Amino acid sequence: MDIRRIAPDYAVSPQIAPEDIPAIKEAGFSTVLCNRPDEEVPAELQAEALRVATEAAGLRFALNPVTHQSLNREVVDRQMQALESSDGPVLAYCASGTRSSIVWSLGQVGRMETDEIIAATEKAGYDLARLRPQLEALREADGEAE
Repeated sequence: MDIRRIAPDYAVSPQIAPEDIPAIKEAGFSTVLCNRPDEEVPAELQAEALRVATEAAGLRFALNPVTHQSLNREVVDRQMQALESSDGPVLAYCASGTRSSIVWSLGQVGRMETDEIIAATEKAGYDLARLRPQLEALREADGEAE
């Protein structure tokens, strides 16, 4: 398991398995957030199998499948709701951790400066500098909406 902390309350990981849940709990996470669509994995790694294992360990499980084609404001808002409703740190997973990093980054617009967002993901090993134009455009759009 390759857990990479992006913020004190948020970390990402490549695909996890049910047998990883005890170590995730021991690491202090209270919520496991699945960003990986079931179509990408075999049955034993699909969301329902992870949900059962996660809840059996006393942790919360949230589902927010993300594809590059389906990544929109609703997906970002669902991700942020999962983080905000968690009573402790969240571990989000997908194939490599990149999608979970991207969704988190988009959700930080208006909460953090663009440079801070990019630096946080870069420190965790995810180079999301290419998102700068999108992050800035969202910041401007949010500013106009206020």
